[in-house]
Amino acid sequence: MSDSRKTVDFGYKQVAVEDKQKLVGKVFSSVADKYDVMNDLMSFGIHRLWKREFVATSGVRPGARVLDLAGGTGDIAALLADRVGPTGEIIIGDINYEMLSVGRDRMLDRGRHDRMRFVRLNAECLPFPDQHFDAVTIAFGLRNVTDKAAALKDMHRVLKIGGRALVLEFSEVREPLLKPLYDFHSFRVLPRLGALIANDSHSYQYLAESIRKHPNQETLKAMMQVAGFERCDYRNLTAGIVAIHSGYRVA
Repeated sequence: MSDSRKTVDFGYKQVAVEDKQKLVGKVFSSVADKYDVMNDLMSFGIHRLWKREFVATSGVRPGARVLDLAGGTGDIAALLADRVGPTGEIIIGDINYEMLSVGRDRMLDRGRHDRMRFVRLNAECLPFPDQHFDAVTIAFGLRNVTDKAAALKDMHRVLKIGGRALVLEFSEVREPLLKPLYDFHSFRVLPRLGALIANDSHSYQYLAESIRKHPNQETLKAMMQVAGFERCDYRNLTAGIVAIHSGYRVA
């Protein structure tokens, strides 16, 4: 009897749809306590500049209510807090308990938790009413979602009219001379760093593969349009290693 189960990418492997969430969960549970250290090493610290640019150009204003998906360790939320001010609110949502715990503890230590709420959730089925947020952000998380189209559609649903969704994600390198070096770094260096720092090479092998399987700039733009977003656009950073996508809810 043939296996009729639907499959989805998990890096370069195909796995049953119902298994991906659990497998991704194991990846991030494994690396949660070393996640930020590894990000610094993997990107030579440039990820911090990408995130600052992402928030600085978000258009988020004082008093805004923002949902930060895959918010885990709180990097984006900490930057957003300065923009929403004392009258704003940030909901940090992540499906992974260990990542949320790291972020919550960090914000408590820094005294930055007063305008933040941490919620364990699935980005494909958000536990919020329609038109609830002024902005929805997701940084380096969309590629790990099993059903990206469903997540984008629900992001659109929970946005207020005029609200904006922003996606910061690895994308397709647009500089041909950079690609060989980037591939070497991704597949040769990252797994070894993972083994050395996080005692886990397999998770970082998956993360490198997941970047290559993620929709490129034009494909993701089209997916956002299908999900209902208008005025969709993207901007490449560092030759397209990452891109900032955005779209608005207009109706």
